[in-house]
Amino acid sequence: MEEKEKQDVFETIWKFLASVKLAVAVFIILALSSIIGTIVEQQAEPARNIALLAKFFGDSAAPTVYNIFAKLGFMDMYRSWWFVSLLSLFSINLIVCSIDRFPRTWKLVKMPLKPLAENVIRTLPVKKETKFRTTVSAAKGEFLNSLRSSGYRALEATEKNGVQLYCQKWQYSRLGVYVVHLSIILIFIGAIVGARFGFGGFLNLPEGQESEFVYSQDGTPMPLGFSIKCNWYETSYYAGMDTPQEFQSELVILENGKEVLKKVIEVNSPLTYKGITFFQSSYGMVPNANGYFVFTVTPNGGRPETLWLRFGDTFEIPGTGISGTIADFSPALARNQVTGALITYSENMVNPAAGVRFSMPGQGAFKGWILKRHPETGVLPGGHTIKFDDYWGVEYTGLQVSKDPGVWLIYIACIIMSIGLYVAFFISHKKIWVHIAHEGPGDKGPVRISVGGNTSRNTLAFEKEIESIISRASHAIEEKHSGK
Repeated sequence: MEEKEKQDVFETIWKFLASVKLAVAVFIILALSSIIGTIVEQQAEPARNIALLAKFFGDSAAPTVYNIFAKLGFMDMYRSWWFVSLLSLFSINLIVCSIDRFPRTWKLVKMPLKPLAENVIRTLPVKKETKFRTTVSAAKGEFLNSLRSSGYRALEATEKNGVQLYCQKWQYSRLGVYVVHLSIILIFIGAIVGARFGFGGFLNLPEGQESEFVYSQDGTPMPLGFSIKCNWYETSYYAGMDTPQEFQSELVILENGKEVLKKVIEVNSPLTYKGITFFQSSYGMVPNANGYFVFTVTPNGGRPETLWLRFGDTFEIPGTGISGTIADFSPALARNQVTGALITYSENMVNPAAGVRFSMPGQGAFKGWILKRHPETGVLPGGHTIKFDDYWGVEYTGLQVSKDPGVWLIYIACIIMSIGLYVAFFISHKKIWVHIAHEGPGDKGPVRISVGGNTSRNTLAFEKEIESIISRASHAIEEKHSGK
């Protein structure tokens, strides 16, 4: 009795795990949670997601909704225990379903094809019949040729008044669905491996600085095993607009103090080293930073010279007697349309401008603003120019950092899935029987040919294929008969 109860419990669990209803339910839960995970920015700063949730739930409710989502793991959903558990359950369900149904499919695949009685051939899903005034031997030869040209290798069975040809192809196409199942399982295993052994984080890296760590959402430092440095960060804008067109950073990988890799990254063009990928994500100003003003000074008709200057430094335009002192800076300079006063309208370097106090022979001192995005503001009397190239060291590049050791398994699985889907949807297991016999007793009367077949899918295309086989054989028979 105890053994029977154990068997009953095992069968109950097995049936539950092999249930299609379970697969549908888990898939729906995964799909719905993934929608939330797509809307909510993963591993982002709380303020960004609170601002996003405010659009759906209002400003007052957004912090509460954010806290609920954070406790449920939606801020790092794809690494949460419950999402990994759902993936594991779905994988187990696919494995059990495949094991449960595979023996029957394999039996169909390996079942040897046998001749059928003529009356059975006439009951098959696809059936055709035709007659010719020829011999059984001649008809058999032409149908063998026609079947061979369609990719069939026909077997032959001799009967009392004639002969039967029978053949099949693509019998292993029935396994296509199991190839798809395997690919899905591999994708889930890759996702679980990535969640277990990978990580996701962020790093705000100022120009000229390097770091051996990235940081998780809660600020926990995670060692990289090497150093990454930002040489420079640059934002380019659409002409006449303050809308960013492109963000770029030059990153350098350092090991033991030596440069091993350098790359300019931008959106959709990350840097990857030792399985860790750095994505261009955001940017901003470093608080209270004191960087270098990079100017290109060119006397009229002279050679350009690049200067790196600190706030308050004085420089000269060679051979002109003109000197300048950096006295002011605005990250985003504009003129108020009402009052005409100069204002700073953003904390980011949207329209950076350097305020320079000039001293010119015979003209005294005056202050001018040189705008980075408007080089014409750096043209001085006499045709001398000062170009504001950069205020280096005051911006940071915001990097999203991820390591996913399971991603290659996912890539392989996607290739396998493509093959499996093609086999499952476009290739079918086809069986054909051709019965050739004289209508009259012995070798008398016309030859009647009954063709029948069945297929695992796409019956309409299979019917056209059989018509093509009959048509080729018929033309060959009629040509030989007319030749006689």
